[in-house]
Amino acid sequence: MTKKRQAQYSCAMEASISVIGGKWKLPILVRLATGPKRYGELHRSVVGITEKMLTQQLRELEEDQIIQRKIYPVVPPKVEYSFTETGEKLTEVFKALELWGNEIFKPVEA
Repeated sequence: MTKKRQAQYSCAMEASISVIGGKWKLPILVRLATGPKRYGELHRSVVGITEKMLTQQLRELEEDQIIQRKIYPVVPPKVEYSFTETGEKLTEVFKALELWGNEIFKPVEA
């Protein structure tokens, strides 16, 4: 995250949520937590996201140094997205959120 952007927040939690928050970033990151993905894989697996929105969200995550984009010199071009070292640290956060969600989410019995 750039220093200019960091200055917008009053606490670390607020900054953290701004990086991973929103409708699309978390679904994208959860899919990348299982390993590198190509653009098409992400687009197919994140139901309802437009190509424009996926591109925008990937760029923001890359700018915040959560993910990295690797371009392979082949024809047709192959682009792959994966976590950076900083992004890898989010997997522990996701596990904690999943445990918390499992504790508070009680499916309604039919």
